[in-house]
Amino acid sequence: MTDLTHTVAMLPSLTVPTVDPEPMLLFQSSSPLTMGVELELMIVNVRDFNLTRGSDDLLHLINRKPHGYDIKPEITEGMIEIGSAIHTSTDALLAELRAIRSLLVGAAERLNLALAGGGAHPFQHWDDQRIYPKERYRLVGELYGYLAKQFTVYGQHVHIGCPNGDWAVHLTHYLSRYIPHFIALSASSPFYQGVDTRFQTSRLTSVNAFPLSGSMPCVNDWDSFNQYFQNMAKLGIVASMKDFYWDIRPKPEYGTVEVRICDTPLSIENAVLLAGYIRLLAKHCFAQPMQPTEAHSYLTYTYNRFQACRFGFEGVLVKPLEGTQTSVLEDILVTLDQLRGVSESVEEDCILAALRERTLARDSDSDWLRQAYARTHSLSDVVRRQAERWMYGRERVIGNRR
Repeated sequence: MTDLTHTVAMLPSLTVPTVDPEPMLLFQSSSPLTMGVELELMIVNVRDFNLTRGSDDLLHLINRKPHGYDIKPEITEGMIEIGSAIHTSTDALLAELRAIRSLLVGAAERLNLALAGGGAHPFQHWDDQRIYPKERYRLVGELYGYLAKQFTVYGQHVHIGCPNGDWAVHLTHYLSRYIPHFIALSASSPFYQGVDTRFQTSRLTSVNAFPLSGSMPCVNDWDSFNQYFQNMAKLGIVASMKDFYWDIRPKPEYGTVEVRICDTPLSIENAVLLAGYIRLLAKHCFAQPMQPTEAHSYLTYTYNRFQACRFGFEGVLVKPLEGTQTSVLEDILVTLDQLRGVSESVEEDCILAALRERTLARDSDSDWLRQAYARTHSLSDVVRRQAERWMYGRERVIGNRR
């Protein structure tokens, strides 16, 4: 989200204003292949496990003592976001996220709340949600109306460090080829508004409703991207990079590329596995000469994205440059074989092995949630179980069992 003051002020006139050109976007160089993770989490009560307005209470309790972690509110009060520091090791990333979880769980237990992963709460209703009382979020609510409350969905964002803007543009295009992989490996939102959607991820439907969602245009260097941004700014359409709701976007102020397509997984371990996979793909990209991206490579982007959202591992993946089709599952396995060439440590080998095991087993969080529902036919019980999984990594009594 971004400061939309000037955009909201335009709404009554419904005309495109004349504005001064935005300054050129400067890409802050960062160490290649550093990584960071952001996770959006559900805050639920322990009575019926619906979303509850608990972010302020959680933050107040957590912030009584200095902790040094990045924990902040999100657009509605039934959400909280955690962010990692900058890492080069998935082991260190996992250790930090576990420490943040321990702090959050301790506060949640004292407040009689629970926290859960997953891309969308299975039975909350968007009109019950309340925009967090922060000016930026209030402006978003004014601009986007009911879409702002419907945006009570939960994602994982992964940042990868880039040496300059040209490489950030190149890496954004490169990773876009693997969007179906990220969707299938993270999908955790089969239920929405009390219904089994028959999708592996329903969360992305909410994202698709926003203007400027989808993919970055097919520019091939940072100067060309800057020109695109200037044109959009002159037309009064964007004020900053945060106005682009793309699946993957450069983040010039951090010196990263930000992958935003993933549902929040049900466990921290799976979140770290996804980050490790994206980092290995970036490593493979950086090991090759930079080549221009063909616009034709995006011909099947939306179709492949839909297939992964709907069917997960079983989705069809069409390769436009080769003119061939495969499944998302088979394409992941082929890619994992290719990444062996850039793996240089036991840690990276373990990531590839764990990803292969998950893929071959068709280990999907969405299927896990459906199986949990099949036990009791209670969506409240589903949320209880996913909260237990995120908070404790195992079954543990939270609230009253149904």
